[in-house]
Amino acid sequence: MIVALLLAVLLVISLAANFSRILDLIPTVETTGRETGRWLQEVTVENKSSRHKIAIVDVAGIITSHDWDGTGHNLVDLIDDQLEVAGKDRAVKAVVLKVDSPGGEVMASDDISRALTDFQEKHGKPVVAAMGGLAASGGYYVSVPCQWIVASEFTITGSIGVIMHSFNYRGLLDKIGLYPRVFKSGKFKDMLSGTRKLDEIPPAEQEMLQAMIDETFAKFKKVVAEGRQRAQTKNQGQGRTLAANWEEYADGRVLTGKQAWEHGFVDELGTFETAVDRAKKLAKIPNANLIRYEEPFDIKRFFRFLGQSERTTLKVDLGFDIPKLEAGRLYFLSPTVIH
Repeated sequence: MIVALLLAVLLVISLAANFSRILDLIPTVETTGRETGRWLQEVTVENKSSRHKIAIVDVAGIITSHDWDGTGHNLVDLIDDQLEVAGKDRAVKAVVLKVDSPGGEVMASDDISRALTDFQEKHGKPVVAAMGGLAASGGYYVSVPCQWIVASEFTITGSIGVIMHSFNYRGLLDKIGLYPRVFKSGKFKDMLSGTRKLDEIPPAEQEMLQAMIDETFAKFKKVVAEGRQRAQTKNQGQGRTLAANWEEYADGRVLTGKQAWEHGFVDELGTFETAVDRAKKLAKIPNANLIRYEEPFDIKRFFRFLGQSERTTLKVDLGFDIPKLEAGRLYFLSPTVIH
């Protein structure tokens, strides 16, 4: 009986795997009508029986361009796709960017920031940032292009700065008698290598890396200054203006939402509902349905999962994503996460 049951289970798995291959031959029809991109469907979050819509776009966790589910998808592409769909829908009058992120990769943050700027300029629809508990560094970088920024007085934000991470473990190697041999084409080819002695690192290397940090930091401050100025122009002087000494607070320190409001980094203190009300005012509409764009259940992914034989891992959910910093990669990350 046991053997028969095992054979039956194996038969079901085999049939599922074959069925998955058949499904791969079936073309996917996109519900959004886009020529390219992912398959998204509209989900109503709050129905106000209105002909107008406000789209909610989430920026949650570490901002990264990495493929998180093995399907070629990443946070940057997902947000870009959602903005494109919202731009094409005439019923969507505004977007609320719901931010709860400690930051992340420099390039990913910049890609999202530019997508938000382009969306507002191309479609003329306001984007209101609704900051959650944490919207620091890269989380603020993606918020600042928005026409209006709302934060709770307890929101952790700011942390305007850049970090590059590396370890030097040569001392440990020497203790265990392991000595590296490196063949390189130029003296800077092994920059940030953790196997060199500290006295072997040329001063010019540190100067080059610091120049890279300074250049990226200058871009961050430019994005902040231009974003807040653009918001002032679109809001016709409403909202908060950056304090004259705002750059003194752009030294990597974190700020509470109230402190950020006092120095002009955010426009208004309030909740997510405050951001929705502000989006209605900016879009000049009395009411609107709240919607999201989500990927529907794909049965092909389910059967692919059955056919996979990957190593099983145990994941403990701590309520936030712990970033895996890579040596040589620039990050906009809050120190509250790094340490």
